[in-house]
Amino acid sequence: MSGQNIVKPNPEGIAASINATKKGRGLPPVHLWSPPFCGDIDMRIARDGTWFYEGSKITRPGLVGLFSSILKLEDGKFFLVTPVEKVGITVEDAPFVAVDFEQNGADIVFETHVGDSVTVGPENAVRIDVAEDGEPSPYLHVRAGLEALIDRKSFYRLVEVGAHHEGMFGIWSGGAFFPFVESAALQD
Repeated sequence: MSGQNIVKPNPEGIAASINATKKGRGLPPVHLWSPPFCGDIDMRIARDGTWFYEGSKITRPGLVGLFSSILKLEDGKFFLVTPVEKVGITVEDAPFVAVDFEQNGADIVFETHVGDSVTVGPENAVRIDVAEDGEPSPYLHVRAGLEALIDRKSFYRLVEVGAHHEGMFGIWSGGAFFPFVESAALQD
């Protein structure tokens, strides 16, 4: 590899680039950006939504929110992208955690730990994975293939507003039904 310039990813540069791009107009258009890959950085999102950089917890909510706004999923891998660089990060489960919801008429609107508001519907579905031990792991699509793990308290509340439909138990929102489990399984 001699003669090649290797660019070391720069988290501070990423944050500066995000600030310059955001300008208070919602999420940056990461789907339009195709910068060169600059390598992986030692950044990790734990299953509980905690962000770490080089082993240290990122404690500033604004910085976590900033990084979450430029998160991109490509071919099953997670990246932070700006118009000028793309770096790989590690995500243990889902990059977001849905921490609460409200019923707004016939819709269910979730809030994530980074402040995203997501209305459950055909474009933002709820799905349930069941682990080998039988424990359900509920997920909510947030944007562009990125999901939020629905926290336990919110999932229990979600079950309370569930309904039976065509032999399945699940929830209604956004004019669509999202099945969780066969109704018959709940009668045991």
